[in-house]
Amino acid sequence: MDLDVFVSAHRAEWDRLDALLRRRRRLTGTEADELVTLYQRTATHLSLIQSSAPDPRVIGRLTQLVARARSAVTGTRRASWRDVTRFLTHGFPAAVYKARHWWVPAALISTAIAALIGWWIGTHPEVQASIAAPSELREMTRPGGQYETYYSSHPAASFAAQVWTNNAQAAAMCLVLGVFLGLPVLWILFQNVLNIGVGIGLMTSAGRLDTFLGLILPHGLLELTAVFVAAGTGLRLGWTVIDPGPRTRRTALAEEGRAALGMAIGLALILFISGAIEGFVTPSGLPTWARIGIGIAAELAFLTYVYVLGSRAVREGETGDLETAERSAVVPTAA
Repeated sequence: MDLDVFVSAHRAEWDRLDALLRRRRRLTGTEADELVTLYQRTATHLSLIQSSAPDPRVIGRLTQLVARARSAVTGTRRASWRDVTRFLTHGFPAAVYKARHWWVPAALISTAIAALIGWWIGTHPEVQASIAAPSELREMTRPGGQYETYYSSHPAASFAAQVWTNNAQAAAMCLVLGVFLGLPVLWILFQNVLNIGVGIGLMTSAGRLDTFLGLILPHGLLELTAVFVAAGTGLRLGWTVIDPGPRTRRTALAEEGRAALGMAIGLALILFISGAIEGFVTPSGLPTWARIGIGIAAELAFLTYVYVLGSRAVREGETGDLETAERSAVVPTAA
């Protein structure tokens, strides 16, 4: 392609498109049709120049011109409350539901490992001695010790905010680092499991497992579920790098990555709820059964939300992908 000849042949069209864009709010019907036609032609011209005779100056002008024309033709889209509602009733639950084959096994295996670690520590005094000195262990596990005062050592609001921040960071790391074949996700997951297992083991050895469960279950059920969902999504993203399926690896990663971004937003809301429970309910003076009941109710509400709204949204073709306009045309299939 002779770039100079090409530019000379089409400059008048580009100038005309620029003129129409400058007065686009006062266009007649005929001029609006002309703008659309010129936009399509200019986009084709830009593609030809990029592939055959890339010139930074010409490409820069045409890129700006095409972007302005696209905005004029398609209009700018602003997020609305309808978008928020659809995300909460379709996008987020669908993404969590579709990832259930990853996060449900992660939850079950993690719970089993935590119980195993707790049993090992609780039945082996030498392992307990390697964690801390006997006097320190007694201080942690005694009535009114560190395990109990941890939840009431700070004002409820600030403690809830701190807990939410820490858990949101852990969930975000699982989602972001999943692309590295999921290995960092497994490490983050193991650290959470280890902390729970140590608590179970030490409080069991002190004969106070019921106290430990009464403290962790009110908020821990929902909180750990959110972490397991994030970990399962991260592992799924890592597996997409290895096996993208019928999609190209680039397309698969783009779709799964956007779904993971939506998942991060939704999980931040779930962790906010669990943080509020941990800050206000766990250290409250409510009976243990009432505090645990609140935790179970929150967990059941979340699972119902995912399995009812999520399965329905998936049957309707929802994928959890934030970029609706970028989705491929697919026929909804049974989950």
